Amino acid sequence: MVQYQPAHLDASFAALSDATRRGVLEQLGRADASITELADKFHMTLTGMKKHVGVLEEAGLVTTEKVGRVRTCKLGPRRLEEETAWIERYRQLWAARFDELDNVLEELTRKEKVDGRKNGK
Repeated sequence: MVQYQPAHLDASFAALSDATRRGVLEQLGRADASITELADKFHMTLTGMKKHVGVLEEAGLVTTEKVGRVRTCKLGPRRLEEETAWIERYRQLWAARFDELDNVLEELTRKEKVDGRKNGK
């Protein structure tokens, strides 16, 4: 069984829980950007964007580099493999439960049809 580091997963899921941070990741997937460019794109203050980038950076999802007065952001080295494995485990669990529910419903439907024929309907 895969062992997960709870703090690591907590940081990742906390970072991904915010729509702005997910948007930043999508933007950085297209091209590196400065914090100023990101703040402009998302219509927020530099301070607000710095906080979002800091959360993403703490989770290892973004790296920043300061050259002169410009801090450039790019996607970090993490590829979310552990998070994907965690989600997949629960996706499989729920898929199996829904498959079983389908089987129960099919059986109930079959019994209803048989009972209906016995009652002359």
